[in-house]
Amino acid sequence: MAIAEVTVIPVGTGSTSLSSYVAELQRVLEKQTDIKYTLTSMSTIIEGQLEDIFAAIRAIHEAPFQSGAMRVSTSIKIDDRRDKESSSEQKLRSVREKL
Repeated sequence: MAIAEVTVIPVGTGSTSLSSYVAELQRVLEKQTDIKYTLTSMSTIIEGQLEDIFAAIRAIHEAPFQSGAMRVSTSIKIDDRRDKESSSEQKLRSVREKL
């Protein structure tokens, strides 16, 4: 399973507030199958098989265009560990155990 950190930024929206776009991205993710996602204050974490993550990223990248944005900047960071199962929760648990 892979973990991706994704930030989608619509550009030229006429406002510095992006919360309505973020809310729409979360609604789009709710419709995606075979992934787990977590909203954070700065990005969204998506977990699943790589092909499912890429499908979800494509969907949320397109969403601001559907809401009227003329330009969208999407940043993606992927942790694809194949030697053993990994998840965001497992990574956090590992750090907590060392504290």
